[in-house]
Amino acid sequence: MKAIVYVDGYNFYYGCLKHSTDKWLDIYKLFSQFILKAQCPQVTDIIIKFFTAPIHAKVATHGQQAQIAQQNYQRALTTLYPKQVQIISGYYTLEKAKLLAYKQPPDKNDRLEVWKLEEKQTDVNIALTAYRDAIKGLADILVFVSNDTDLEPALSAIRQDMGQTIQIGIVIPLRQPEPHKPKRPPNQRLSKYANWTRDYLTHDELANSHLPLKIPTSKKTIFKPDYW
Repeated sequence: MKAIVYVDGYNFYYGCLKHSTDKWLDIYKLFSQFILKAQCPQVTDIIIKFFTAPIHAKVATHGQQAQIAQQNYQRALTTLYPKQVQIISGYYTLEKAKLLAYKQPPDKNDRLEVWKLEEKQTDVNIALTAYRDAIKGLADILVFVSNDTDLEPALSAIRQDMGQTIQIGIVIPLRQPEPHKPKRPPNQRLSKYANWTRDYLTHDELANSHLPLKIPTSKKTIFKPDYW
């Protein structure tokens, strides 16, 4: 059986990686050796479609370093897995905006000028790509790594048009909750279309799915960023 995994890079980063030491993540290993091996052991062929957007260096915490780190990470994945990992890019917009100041009750006349950073096209790209893959019969299982309700129309259309001829899996991009903290429930608006849902990724799954510290290429060796 063949599976295609659609990873919402923004969701995944902020849900699992931002404050961790797992940023240098081998996303293919994570799904082939852990997630799908547990959920769908009959899968033998896996494609990862990773949806992201180039970082704006001027607003990133680490500036130009962050931009270079992202580029090196993507090069690392496509160097190790040239046929199994695809990077699909949208873009960020950075615009001046006036937002309501935080107060109770809200005052529509009290606004602050801020920089508004928004990621564009990721949801649309995931939805269109997954639907086209489904109707072309390119996979037996479609796995969505996202908790974004904007994907609901795509999942609904796939289920309506394909019925049960194709399986749908949902992986919520959250880390395993600490024992003393309540578990965040999955998004029911997505999981109702799924054959199965993973509520979180375990610490061990992430820790055991790191890329090599250095990856030789025909040009320049790729190194894990120092601050990752």
